[in-house]
Parts: sequence; structure tokens; C-alpha cells
Amino acid sequence: MHLYLDLLRHVITNGRERSDRTGTGTVSVFGYQMRFPLKEGFPICTTKRVWFRGLACELLWFLSGSTNIKPLVDQGISIWTAWPLKHYLEHHQLPVPPSDSEEWSARLKEFEECIRNEEGFAEKWGDLGPVYGKQWRSFSGVDQIASVMNSLQRSPWSRRHIVNAWNAGEIDRMALPPCHMFFQLSVVDNRLSCQLYIRSNDLFLGAPFNIAQYALLTHLIAEQAGLEPGDLVYTIGDAHIYLNHLDQVRQQLTRTPYPLPTLHILGKPATLFDYEYADFVLRDYKYHPAIKAPVAV
Repeated sequence: MHLYLDLLRHVITNGRERSDRTGTGTVSVFGYQMRFPLKEGFPICTTKRVWFRGLACELLWFLSGSTNIKPLVDQGISIWTAWPLKHYLEHHQLPVPPSDSEEWSARLKEFEECIRNEEGFAEKWGDLGPVYGKQWRSFSGVDQIASVMNSLQRSPWSRRHIVNAWNAGEIDRMALPPCHMFFQLSVVDNRLSCQLYIRSNDLFLGAPFNIAQYALLTHLIAEQAGLEPGDLVYTIGDAHIYLNHLDQVRQQLTRTPYPLPTLHILGKPATLFDYEYADFVLRDYKYHPAIKAPVAV
């Protein structure tokens, strides 16, 4: 993952400080691209641990078309809980604690218990609006993922294998506008490559997660289409490091990356939508100890 470390160095060296929606502040550059040849190994960060189960289960959740956090919460995954919790607290005119406070952690745990166990609670308070799953599987009624899978079979040479999550007419109803908003697939010499455009990327917490997630997606689509995985081309609009992550980023840059692990997919289900987390094995994933940092919500 030298490419990722090069990006961090580039932003620290050339970035400019900017304000942002969280009020934390960032150092950022606009416009950056990396290319990860998937035949060289699975591109997951080794200079700190990346939560493979979390990114894999979130990807399967996107592919299912769900926009409710309950399937994630039931698996112990809190990636999306902050947004509906904040809405719940504001609706009930309750204070919203700082995201790094013990009170916030307690509220989060209590809210997720209600999502898991209280009848009707998830249906009322757990939905995020028309976020990724809805756009991928029903963008104005079109199942974009199924359409791309069909077009890969019919016309693998096409330049129209595209999935777009940026539905301008529904942005205002989303808990968070899509960051990884658009991807395009290409087949050359029986190899499937994916180019992702991500409009805004938190480089310390988000980028390692997103890189590995789209590498996994490329592997899954390739397997279903009878192709070999090619390259993941990762294109960023606003590439930024939060100011309160700078110390952790500098610590990470002192570390030498380990060799990349390999992804093994156990069996081939009938469709792309039938995979389960148990179908994936990440072998020889060696990583440096975790580096904790505040989460900007």
C-alpha cells in the first residue's frame, strides 16, 4: 500500500487548510488518482488495521438495496448509526453529545438496543433515506447493478458499465450525500477493472476502508461475470486529512508496509446478491497495531 502512503505524504506536503461541515478543519488537495493492480494482492492497508468484516458486510448491505441500519446493527456494525441517532435526539428535543464522549457512546448503545429489540423501532427510526443501496438497486426504478451485470454478459466491450449513486433529485432526503458516488467497469483481455470516483475522502479513516471495499466489489463482479480481476482505479475529488488526525497519519508514515494479503472467495453463488460474509477469506493479512483517532460525524 505504498500508493496510499504516497497520497498521505502528498496531502501533508502540498495540502491547504480548509474548513468543513464538521467544524474540525482539514488539510486537503483537490484531484488525485491511484491505480491498484489486483493481481498483485488485495489492496488493504497494512500500516494499520482495517476492519475487513465491516467493509465486507457494508458492501453486501449496499448490494441488498437496504437503506435501514438494522441489518448492520444486528451484525454489530455501527458505521451508519450516528445519523439516525442524531435525528432521533433532535426530534425528541434531546441534547446531541459530542461524538467522542462517553455520553454519546451510551446513547449509541441504547439506540442500537432499541433497533435490535424494540418492535417497530427500526422501521420508524433506522432508515437513512435513499442512500447507496436504494440508488444502486432502484435509481428512478432502475436496478443499476443488475443492469451492469447483464451488460457485462451481453456487451463486455461496452463503455457504459456505469453505476451512479448521485441522484440529485433525492440528495436532500439522504442522511449523507454519497461520497463514493460513481463507478465504471471496463473489460480488457478478459480482465475486469473498476474506476471509482469519490467526491470527498477522509484519508485516514475512510480511504483505506473504501479502497478495500471497491477491490472486493471488483472481485465479486469479476467472478460472477466469468472474468479475472484487473485494476482498481481510485479517483478522488477532495482528498483530505482532518486536523485532529495529523498525528496519527504521521505515525502511520513511519511504518513500513507489509506484503499484501490475498482474497479467496469460497464458492460462486447464483447471483451477485447471494454472497455472505462467510464466503470471503482474507489470507495472510498482517498489519501494524491500530492507531486510534477521533471520528468526525
